Amino acid sequence: MTSVAALAGIPSATGTKRTAEDILSIAGLMGDQKKARFENAPSKVIHVRNVPVDANDTELLALGLEFGRVKNVLLLKTKRQGFIEMEDKQTAANFLTYYSHISPTIRGQVVYVQYSNHPELKTEPSQHSSGTSKIIAAGGDYPYSADGQGALAAAAAKVVTGNKSNVIRAVIDKLWYPITVEVLYKIFSSLGTILRIVTFTKNGQFQALIEFTTVTEAELAKVTLDGQNIYNGCCTLHLEFSKLTTLTVKYNNDKSKDYTRPDLPSGPNDSPFSGADLAGLLTGGAAGSASLMGAPALLSLLPQGGLLPASFFGATGGRGGLNMGGSPVVLVSNLNEEKINCDMLFTLFGNYGDVIRVKILFNKKDTALIQFNDPQQAQTAIRNLSGVSMYGKEIKVTLSKHTYVSMPKDGDENNLTKDFTNSPLHRFKKPGSKNFQNIFPPIRTLHVSNIPDTATEEELIDAFSVSGTVTEFRFFAKDRKMALVTMTTIEEAIDALIKMHNYKITESNHLRVSFAKTRSSN
Repeated sequence: MTSVAALAGIPSATGTKRTAEDILSIAGLMGDQKKARFENAPSKVIHVRNVPVDANDTELLALGLEFGRVKNVLLLKTKRQGFIEMEDKQTAANFLTYYSHISPTIRGQVVYVQYSNHPELKTEPSQHSSGTSKIIAAGGDYPYSADGQGALAAAAAKVVTGNKSNVIRAVIDKLWYPITVEVLYKIFSSLGTILRIVTFTKNGQFQALIEFTTVTEAELAKVTLDGQNIYNGCCTLHLEFSKLTTLTVKYNNDKSKDYTRPDLPSGPNDSPFSGADLAGLLTGGAAGSASLMGAPALLSLLPQGGLLPASFFGATGGRGGLNMGGSPVVLVSNLNEEKINCDMLFTLFGNYGDVIRVKILFNKKDTALIQFNDPQQAQTAIRNLSGVSMYGKEIKVTLSKHTYVSMPKDGDENNLTKDFTNSPLHRFKKPGSKNFQNIFPPIRTLHVSNIPDTATEEELIDAFSVSGTVTEFRFFAKDRKMALVTMTTIEEAIDALIKMHNYKITESNHLRVSFAKTRSSN
């Protein structure tokens, strides 16, 4: 059996007895308190902790590709840890410097990164997923990009040929379980922002079209997921680029969904299984010998390696009525209770969805419940805000067990609960709004719009300086009603957004403020 030390490239010392600390250090598994006794020197290998249990090595790879070439990765799933070997120490330093200001996430969960004490990694190709192997084999030097998009595009270009599109066409064979829109969303959304999904049956094959925000995200999804099984041993994905660039969706249901148009009706909802009673098929009931799977016991005999566990399907009751959205309520903890109020939370979290209600807990005022319009918006907020520093504290955003936020029966004298249902400041109520395509995590640079012609650079800098130091300001060359404002830190940018969004700059103009895509957007 190959040891962890061998996988990590550490030569074995024959006849040398290692202490428990040595073994833990080699495996990269030493606890924080113990590890504090060891100062790791700069290395081109990055150690990643708190990796989601369902993550894959391609997602580790994507973290590194934002900064340059990744030579190797190693994922230790059972330990929820991983290693990323960059091209050189400087690239690794760029990686850690960037993530000293913003928390890296995988599948919406904050991960922790630091230098590893390993000089390099040694792995076998069989230890990597197919997408990871292709990107590593492609090699090449990828230019550093502050937001990572340039690097990801360059990486994907090395391994993807032909006409590219932001829409992926998926053909799914071995269709032993029903695949709904939300199943596909769970799989593909970890690799990019999904705008629309349409499913259909053509020539007897179940197919789907998945529209991403950018070609880059579609490329990464194709490289990562092509040939993978959604469930163990079945529902195999075969992916290619579609000739389409935009999908038209009329109904939001199990067969199609427009994530930018939550107002669409459900409409007709015919199952791709032509109304078959899937519960009967799985239990061998009415279908008898024609059942898809025979008996439920067969589920345990399926080979491993699917993107989703079989139990995931079981939670639907066997009828494809998947409720994957979860709760529309998030729990926000570790807030600075001396500086936070409901309106401030509404403004910040409103960048990621339409906030309906906010409740700051009476007995724990550093914690709040925030209810969004739908579960997707709640997940977007978790993905972008969990782990960011706000007023000197690193906030944590998780999904709440509550499905709604209740209002006090006798009013709220302390202003700890507020209803924003009818707020005119909701960013996502207008169907097809561009705001759906301009959702970005907090960075130092803010995008400011609705600037009146009379406003000067000096006036705007002075207004934003209430939150800190403005290090850079510039109007858009083609539209002076918009500008980019860069603060010294992300915390200052968050405070500026909270204070300056909807700021009344003239009698007829209120500023609109959001986080920019990159510092160089124009």
